[in-house]
Order: sequence, then structure tokens, then C-alpha cells
Amino acid sequence: MILEHISVLHFKNIEQADLDFSPKINYFLGKNAMGKTNLLDAIYYLSFCKSHSNPIDTQNIAHKQEFALLQATYLFEEQGSENFFCSIRHKHKKQFKRDKREYERLSEHIGVLPLVIVSPADTELIVGGSELRRKFVDIILSQFDKEYLQSLIRYNKALMQRNALLKSDYPVEESLFEIWEEQLAHDGKVIHSKRNKFVEDFTPVFQEYYNRIASTDENIVFEYESHLNDGELLALLKERRSRDQILGYTSVGVHKDDLDMRIGEYSIKRVGSQGQNKTYVIALKLAQFDMMARMGYTTPILLLDDIFDKLDSDRVEQIIQIVSEDKFGQIFITDTNRKYLDDIIKKVNQNFHLYHVENGQVEQLNNE
Repeated sequence: MILEHISVLHFKNIEQADLDFSPKINYFLGKNAMGKTNLLDAIYYLSFCKSHSNPIDTQNIAHKQEFALLQATYLFEEQGSENFFCSIRHKHKKQFKRDKREYERLSEHIGVLPLVIVSPADTELIVGGSELRRKFVDIILSQFDKEYLQSLIRYNKALMQRNALLKSDYPVEESLFEIWEEQLAHDGKVIHSKRNKFVEDFTPVFQEYYNRIASTDENIVFEYESHLNDGELLALLKERRSRDQILGYTSVGVHKDDLDMRIGEYSIKRVGSQGQNKTYVIALKLAQFDMMARMGYTTPILLLDDIFDKLDSDRVEQIIQIVSEDKFGQIFITDTNRKYLDDIIKKVNQNFHLYHVENGQVEQLNNE
């Protein structure tokens, strides 16, 4: 899959941009806070119907503007070119269209434009809460497994309903709890099974990328932790119901799952150096790309947002070598200078586009 063209209007600090892209390397140069990351976020938004950095849609509209528009043309291996349109308006529901036909549900769009982003914020996967690590797995599986996505949607809806019952100031009939607990148990089992299988398949791929980038044979651990590893969810929900009514929320289930991340015997969150942490998450994201490329119907787009900072030259060299391989399709890179551009172009030896970004204005430069 190739993003051929994008039109951006009033999105964050990008007032207007109309860009044609290279099918391989697209390199955005500029100082920090000039809009490079916002361009990548516009591409991300078209894939996931939301921003990578700001979950409040209207805050992605440029200051003093009433709306933001994103339009793009993608080329697919089999069905040819298709057009996608997104509008974000104050006090209106956002619109997503595929070849002028609006989706009935935004979930239908997830996975149509597969994408992986690697950014400085990814270190939160290590130091942040379990919700971020669950989201990491959810994003991957939801893009190519519709059964997983629908189970996740139903589970979250049932979780909201059970939590509402737990907070009720009035007595609640047991049959009402049973309805939502059975739904949680049914979809929770699907989610648990698919997450467990994913982690099993993902770990050796992750290990390979980590060792290549770090040039080491350190053993990494990526282990799935879940209440469902120890028992059936329906029984656990019934057992915890009285306690949950005191707490006011559901304390057991796949919404509490986590991933144990270690290097050898030690938690990377506690002992990892800055270089190890960054290597760990970059390897995670490249393994994510690898898995999605294998399991999906088309090659995902790869976004690399300012990833070379604070990495030694050997690790940068390994990353460049990896993304130059044929399995990686179209790539978008942001950087504050062109220090690594020539090395990437030399290794890829394919067409590239170079852009300069300043104060939200994007100018294509000569590829020299």
C-alpha cells in the first residue's frame, strides 16, 4: 500500500499542504515544533480515525478555525487507487469517507490503512501504566483481526454497564449482573486467547530485532500477564462482585492485563539505560511492523518520528540497515537535520522525496 497524495487543511499548525509522496522514502527536515510530527499525525489520523498525540478531536483543528480536512489517495496492490476523506468540525460528528461513501461505523475503517509509528513517546510503553501496553497489543490485533476488534468493543461496552451497576445507589437484581458478566466472560475469553497467541508469536520476532539493533545476544522477555491465566472470568467476576460493589469498579478481567518487559531477569523499567529503553521500544515497533506485514493483506506504512536522537552511531546504522530491507515499503521520516539521510538513500537506492517544514509550511526540496 502506498500513500500517493495528501491534502491537509487547518490540521494543528498546518494551515494548508498538498503533497505528492515517493513510494519509498519521504524525509521531513525542520527544527523542533515546526510541524513535522503534525504531518505524520495527519497520516496517522487517516489510518486510525484519531490523533496519535491528542485524543480530543476538536483540539486538532488549527487555532481560530472551524474545521480541519484531510484528503488522501492510496494505491493498493490489487484494487488500485482509492480516495479517503476526513472532516473534523466543532460541535459536529467527524466524518470518514472511502471513495465518497461514509462509513456507518468508524470501526469498519480500522485495518484498511495499516500503519506503524515509532516515536519518542514510545518509551511510555516501558515507564507508563498497563493501559498503554494493552493498547499496543490492541492496535496491532485490531488492524488485521476483525473478530478481535468486535470482541474488544463489546467487552468495553459490557464493562461500562457492569461498572454502572456497581455504582448504583439502589439494589440491583442479580440477573442484571449476570447478563453483563456473561458478555464479559464470552468476549474476554476471545481477547485473552488472541492476546496470548500473539505474544507467543511476537516474542521471537521482537528478540531478533532487539539483538540486531543492540548487536548483542541479551535475552529479552515479553510476557503476558492476565487474570484469565489462572481461571475462568465468569467465576472470577461472581467471586469479586461484592468487593467490586464496595470499590465501584470491576477489578478483574482482561482490561487489567499487562505485559512484563524484562532484559534477562531484570525489569527494563527499573534497570534499563536510556539507550536500552529506546532500543527496546524501537525493536518492539519494528517487530510490530513485521507481524502486521505477515498477517495483513497489504504492507503497512512506517512512520519514524525523530527516532535517531540519543542513539549511538552503531544502533542508528543497524536501524537504517533494517528499514532498508525490501520487506519495508513506504517510509516517512522526520529529523532535525539530514545527518542520516544520505546513508539511508545509499542503502535503499530508490526514489525519495525531501521536504523542509517551517511554521507549518511544507516545501519540497530538490532530491540532491
